[in-house]
Amino acid sequence: QVQLVESGGGLVQAGGSLRLSCAASGRTFSRYSMGWFRQAPGKEREFVATINWNDGNTYYADSVKGRFTISRDNARNTVWLQMNSLKPEDTAVYYCAATSRTSSFTKITYDYWGQGTQVTVSS
Repeated sequence: QVQLVESGGGLVQAGGSLRLSCAASGRTFSRYSMGWFRQAPGKEREFVATINWNDGNTYYADSVKGRFTISRDNARNTVWLQMNSLKPEDTAVYYCAATSRTSSFTKITYDYWGQGTQVTVSS
């Protein structure tokens, strides 16, 4: 069982930066790939980024590539999403998720979810 708690969301102007954090409970955090998803009002929850548990490889949605960076620290049971050059279209609730699989880009493959944190980017 893994419990996830996100933090770091807020209101930022376009072009600004935010760093989201996701704290995980449990002793097996290092055996889970971690992902970030987001959901804007009236839209489906979409993949943002993921980092594998086994090789540390990272993958990004095209819409955030070059602007967002996912990272993790297994000793601290934490994963981060550094978001730079934010755009109004990045506005959404951001969710942290965990999966025992690797290279997972779809929400159905994730077993555990946080409650989400709101990110609002003003123009």
